[in-house]
Amino acid sequence: MSQGVDRDRAVNVTDGALIKPLVALSLPIVLTNLLHVGYNLADTFWVGRLGQPAVAALSFSWAIVFLVISLALGFSVAGTVLVAQNKGAGNADRVGHIAGQTITFVLLVSALISLVGFALAPWLLELVGAVPGTEAYGFAVTYTRTMFLGLPFVFGFFMFQSLLQGWGDTRTPLYLMAFGVALNVLIDPVFILGFSDNALFGWLGLDGLAATLYAATGFEGFGVQGAALATVLTRGIGAAVGLWLLFSGRVGIQVSPADFRPRLTTVRKLFRIGAPASVEISTKASSVTILTALVALAGSEAVAAYGIGTRITSMVVLPALGLARGVETVVGQNLGARQVERAKGGVFAAAGLITACLLAFTVGVFTFAEPIVGAFITGTGAGAVTAIGAEYLRVVGLSYVFLGVFYVLQGGFRGSGSTQLAMVFALIGFIVFRAAFAYAFSVPLGYGATGVWYGEATANVLMVVVAGLYFLRGTWTENVVDDAGPESGPRGDPAGGSDGRPAPNGGRDSDAGP
Repeated sequence: MSQGVDRDRAVNVTDGALIKPLVALSLPIVLTNLLHVGYNLADTFWVGRLGQPAVAALSFSWAIVFLVISLALGFSVAGTVLVAQNKGAGNADRVGHIAGQTITFVLLVSALISLVGFALAPWLLELVGAVPGTEAYGFAVTYTRTMFLGLPFVFGFFMFQSLLQGWGDTRTPLYLMAFGVALNVLIDPVFILGFSDNALFGWLGLDGLAATLYAATGFEGFGVQGAALATVLTRGIGAAVGLWLLFSGRVGIQVSPADFRPRLTTVRKLFRIGAPASVEISTKASSVTILTALVALAGSEAVAAYGIGTRITSMVVLPALGLARGVETVVGQNLGARQVERAKGGVFAAAGLITACLLAFTVGVFTFAEPIVGAFITGTGAGAVTAIGAEYLRVVGLSYVFLGVFYVLQGGFRGSGSTQLAMVFALIGFIVFRAAFAYAFSVPLGYGATGVWYGEATANVLMVVVAGLYFLRGTWTENVVDDAGPESGPRGDPAGGSDGRPAPNGGRDSDAGP
């Protein structure tokens, strides 16, 4: 089974004007990503009520957690690309199989990472600059281990979101994410602060209720760990609902139990596409990890400021990330339909849209840097953290447009199946350029944390120049990775090529680089 068309919300991206379907695809992704950041911002806001050590703990932890989550995002790209190209080529009957294989593979990987990460969490935190024996280190270990245990739930939701995105339905994941964030916002302050001295009850005029609940339970919250527990719980609920929707066929794609039985040919294809994508996406997290270690040389206040600054930056560039994922679908479906120029046009259109959007955001962040940062920190060290964080936003903010266009170009490369190419550019930009310039400005030149900010901004400019020059060559459009003809056999039919289809490109490996 492959689809339940009665409630199919897929956007048509292979016919007509490009701007409208691109926006229709990308806007829900932007909103979904905004809600995703809402998880992190809610955690930062309420943990910020616990003081600077707690916020620093989140910064250390997220340097690790974001890196691990990037692995899931990379393999989710494989699901998006294969679903999009099969739909564009008219092979909708194979989509359910791809969905089931993607979910099975990623959940098995997440279970393994969960166990290993739990055991190695203390050591990993030391690598990013957390000092054993400090209050921040203790908070970070507890938070990180809780997140590792909940990885299968977090990864499960990402898979649902990405599979539907490849199909062309970006609204259903938005609705499910909105539900999860609303639930998280409700339980976050309770899980973190409990019923004692919880500002939320005061703002709502419910001090009496808080006093009654505290007298009955004595619950003072889980502290920093409560933020992780709330995130894992709400993501788990979202993953369960998403899986039910896939089995029911209510969202265009429909899976059956047989689709979850691992098939080596499909898993191999997922790995060929997903492994480079995982490396590519994890380079951003790796750069945050490296830069966090450099910032840690300037003290925990700088680390807290950097943590807040990166969260704000992640929110500002959400339109770019949303357009990049939309571009994956536009490029994937149009290359699957042999419409190469239309695929290129989608990338150019997205680059123009993101340039206009991020120019406006840059002005706002530059003008209101202090109050924006100050909203996320109170108590011990708040003044110093706010000043350092505002400096970060004003320096890095000048490069937001360049970073946004880079994300869009990467979306085009991934949509074509050229995930190895996207990986190379990400390694050059996020690891080589960022690490080299941040280190050079901060240590040899002696600018400290400020040097890290300038290094990050410089790298953002250079990476889009390198990727843009290659994009203009046009050879990235030659890599259609799942090219099945109309004569393909049914799912899992051993006749034909990989995964029961005739071998693409005359039997050549269809995932060869450009």
